[in-house]
Amino acid sequence: MKRIIDANLNRGTEALRVLEEISRFLIEDFEVSENLKLIRHELNNLQEKDYDALINARDTENDIGIAMKNPDRRSDIQNIFKANIKRLQQVLRVLGEYSCEHAAIFEKLRYESYILEKKMWNKLKEKYNKLKLGDKKLYLVTNSDKFDSDDKFLDAIASALKGGVDILQLREKSMPANKIIELGQKIKLLCAEYNATFIVNDRVDIAYVLEADGVHLGQDDMDVASARKILGDNAIIGVSTHAPEQAKKAVIDGADYIGMGPVFTTPTKPGRKSVGIEYVNWVSKNINIPAFAIGGIDLNNVKEVIDNGAKRIAVVRAIINANSPELAAHQFYDIINK
Repeated sequence: MKRIIDANLNRGTEALRVLEEISRFLIEDFEVSENLKLIRHELNNLQEKDYDALINARDTENDIGIAMKNPDRRSDIQNIFKANIKRLQQVLRVLGEYSCEHAAIFEKLRYESYILEKKMWNKLKEKYNKLKLGDKKLYLVTNSDKFDSDDKFLDAIASALKGGVDILQLREKSMPANKIIELGQKIKLLCAEYNATFIVNDRVDIAYVLEADGVHLGQDDMDVASARKILGDNAIIGVSTHAPEQAKKAVIDGADYIGMGPVFTTPTKPGRKSVGIEYVNWVSKNINIPAFAIGGIDLNNVKEVIDNGAKRIAVVRAIINANSPELAAHQFYDIINK
């Protein structure tokens, strides 16, 4: 019995320490951090009261649980949060069952953890969605036209993500909505696996259904305020811009990022005149939200775009249609991050 209590007290305080770091350094919420600290101290105090008996009951050398490997790979802070808050709640349940003397204390703490879970999750989503955009530099916009099967298309996306694409937009103009949703569900899983941000082009309704990280809007699409009303304050909303006044308006409207382009003439935007390097240069000096240069950018001209102030690049054909999307993405990633 003492071994079970000892193992779970240790596991619980470890989980609490992870949660405290999230609350302190990411959520930056004093009240939540204080509550987590108080719970941890309460568990520590219980350990101290029975310290000698718990230590003597410990048998780490013969614990068969040490050989059990955790199959999960949690590189995403939201998954780290979920794993540790659930670990804490499970620990408190076990302690409540096996420690009759302090059962009421553990029951009280378990219900407190449910309240903290809701507060932390909502605040983490709000903060982390901005963090998820903050360091993204290589943006892939999809185009499935050149693929003769969904599997090959998905393989190309997975390859690009593996190569360093860290934000992906599902853009399929001619595809029916039900097909976009079907593909989107699979692409969303791939993005989660590679810790990439998942954006849906134009279709706020599909972004809502897929629970995407956000939506990208064109000049003729729904306005930012309406999209945010549907998707919520935590959604990432980007806007295509082709001129300084459009970029300024996007900032005023509350967009989280803009696309600036097409920088060069591109077949993905037939009939649209390129905005040129000059617009990229203007945006770099006048716009204070993330901006992705897009349109006709390839490995031959990307350095020119970067030299004119672009810190983030969005690509379509040069990655998705490459013989090796992974290699192409890796080459773009290296150039952008030099």
